[in-house]
Amino acid sequence: MEVIMINFEEELKKFHPSLEIDEAEDVIINHNLTDFTDILVEMVRDHEEKEKANR
Repeated sequence: MEVIMINFEEELKKFHPSLEIDEAEDVIINHNLTDFTDILVEMVRDHEEKEKANR
């Protein structure tokens, strides 16, 4: 039984990412999405405003 080894250096030279991945990456990076951190920051601000109003 012969074992065939992959030459990773050669395979990396041949690799070209698909345009779909590149396009998706650009959209994701350039699109301002609300994430969990944004929601938490907004919740803390709302809570602080309510606390100030109740004083």
